[in-house]
Amino acid sequence: MLQLAETCERIGATSKKLEKIAVLAEYLASRPADEAAVAAVFLSGRPFPLSEETTLQVGGAALWQALAEVSGKTQAELTAAYRKLGDLGAVAGEVLPSRGRAELAVSEVQKKFRTIAAARGTAAKAALVKELLWQASPLEAKYIVKIMTGDLRIGLKESLVEEAIAKAFGASIKETQRANMLLGDIGETLRLASAGELGEAKMRLLHPLGFMLASPVASAEEGLSYFANALVEDKYDGIRAQAHCSAGEARIFSRTRDEITESFPELAGVLAGLSPEAILDGEIVAWSYSAEVLGGFGQALPFSALQQRLGRKKVSEEMIRRVPVAYLAFDVLYAKGELLIDRPLRERGAVLDALLEGQRNFHHGGTETQRKTRKGQAGFAFEPEDTLPTRVIRAPVRRTASPQELDSLFEAAQARGNEGLMIKDAESLYTPGRRGKSWLKLKRELATLDVVVTAVEWGHGKRIGVLSDYTFAVRDGERLVNIGKAYSGLTDAEIAEMTQWFLEHTVEDQGFRRIVEPKIVLEVACNNMMRSERHESGYALRFPRIVRLRPDKLPEEADTLERARQIHATQMKTK
Repeated sequence: MLQLAETCERIGATSKKLEKIAVLAEYLASRPADEAAVAAVFLSGRPFPLSEETTLQVGGAALWQALAEVSGKTQAELTAAYRKLGDLGAVAGEVLPSRGRAELAVSEVQKKFRTIAAARGTAAKAALVKELLWQASPLEAKYIVKIMTGDLRIGLKESLVEEAIAKAFGASIKETQRANMLLGDIGETLRLASAGELGEAKMRLLHPLGFMLASPVASAEEGLSYFANALVEDKYDGIRAQAHCSAGEARIFSRTRDEITESFPELAGVLAGLSPEAILDGEIVAWSYSAEVLGGFGQALPFSALQQRLGRKKVSEEMIRRVPVAYLAFDVLYAKGELLIDRPLRERGAVLDALLEGQRNFHHGGTETQRKTRKGQAGFAFEPEDTLPTRVIRAPVRRTASPQELDSLFEAAQARGNEGLMIKDAESLYTPGRRGKSWLKLKRELATLDVVVTAVEWGHGKRIGVLSDYTFAVRDGERLVNIGKAYSGLTDAEIAEMTQWFLEHTVEDQGFRRIVEPKIVLEVACNNMMRSERHESGYALRFPRIVRLRPDKLPEEADTLERARQIHATQMKTK
């Protein structure tokens, strides 16, 4: 583990990509394959491979307390170290004493991680974390904590680990990337590369692949400037989801590759009907089946409705009835034994159309998913009157070549209550985990609010030493009620200037966080507004961004809670 930590130090010390790859390749080639495989997983910033469902479930507060107990430092001393370093792993490296213990093996650290993941209860996990930190040298502990928090902060992405593996074992970068995409395990990819067997990597159904990502554009003109053959879809306000269907079984994965099947059991029943095997890309949305939209099949509801379904391991029948959902499929990655990601989108779309047209339709009824074949509209699951509707819907696709037509489509999408548009190159291949100009997203903020900053937090990474995370409020009569939190939008110079102001106008120093005098007004934008118990206002902003400082406004001129209610009501009317 010490050699891995020293390698991480060398990688973090250079800003040059090729040097990072060379240092990492040298390390990987020098270690036994099994050790290098575990190290590759760690160097990707996680304790376990992506293909595994194992998680540590150890939060920052637990790590903070463990560091305090093992180091013997006071809360004030730890807070001072964090303010200086802005990273919990770096704090561990600074505050833990050297004890002259034997070097930890990389495999031993992963074994400890698995023991922590398997432990039940906060106390049991905390004891194991402290035991691991006691055994580690300060430098080892620095990177153990970084791996546990999933943030190495040495300028190393998984794509660079792929390149380093290719360099270390004389493989092609393309072969390495493809193997890792198929396996979802950078360690297993390294083992195959070391043996010269990358071509043996096979698609594994029921394990998530990376998602293709989209880049934002600011206007219809820009949206049509990158390619000639544009396919246009609504951008739905739900959660991206990859659906794996095989032999009457379905599993659903989020964009972070976490399994979310249990949150949507009725969708699993419908998706299981795809025959014989398929991997779909799409969006899960809360759905109104009574709305006369999308050819009479319904329309998406606000994200706030879907939010009630997220993170639940058990979903009651009452919840399923109260918040029905639909899966809007817009791409297919695998079907009938063929991997389709190297085929253009227009061809994948034709496969998706045929797949949904020929699906066996299952429905959700009673208290569990019932798998019954029914006749009905292709691509949908129809139910008798006494059962619950659940549908897999082919996301409508349109073609356009003019900015004027695209603007009209955008307005129509927003009138349907959706976020905006997706603009896709009909010739684009599916490139998991990469953001380019083949898929574009066009959306505009719902509204802006003038708000008052009530609390600030110390930043991390490049924002070490500055107060950059702002909690803000709207007026409710004579008092202020918090409605959101944002950290993006201001320049470095503005953040530095505001840090000094907040330090001089702190009401209560809470360590990481400071309650400040409510005198600074910001203009913030958001995509939509949700009902939420997280803030005193009863609302929360989705994707809030700071537009600008408003030194021309007094706190008394900030927007009111009533204005927030109006924005929310207007948003709901469009749904």
